Amino acid sequence: MSNKKPASIFINGSIPVQKIADDIQKHSTKTNIGAHSIFLGQVRADEINNEKVIAIEYTAYEDMVMEKMTAIRELFFAKYSLTCMHIYHSLGTVSVGEICLFVFTSSAHRRDAIDACNEMVETIKKELPIWGKEICADSSTVWKQNN
Repeated sequence: MSNKKPASIFINGSIPVQKIADDIQKHSTKTNIGAHSIFLGQVRADEINNEKVIAIEYTAYEDMVMEKMTAIRELFFAKYSLTCMHIYHSLGTVSVGEICLFVFTSSAHRRDAIDACNEMVETIKKELPIWGKEICADSSTVWKQNN
């Protein structure tokens, strides 16, 4: 189990591709890791009421997210044989095509890394108070529904 309290998962704006690459590279010296699983969430150019989405503005109840994330992290380390888990979620405006969610799990074997990553993405969407307001080309906005 991990007794380490997670650092903030939030990044203002889109998640830089270089940050993702750097996080992956840092694990090359950890020779007890045999598998990584990565999920990257990207803002889509959906169409709402005949208008193209050009960005999503993310907001969150940050203190509650971090409190819940601490408990969720402990559950995941107890359930899966993880070596590491990194999660970053955007706050503020993220344009179409940019990365807004990064979930990265590592373990000795692939099944734990893959299963933990998949379940974490679903858990974030269902349980954390993070909201997205889709911004359309005509400046109209619609609160995003998680499916």
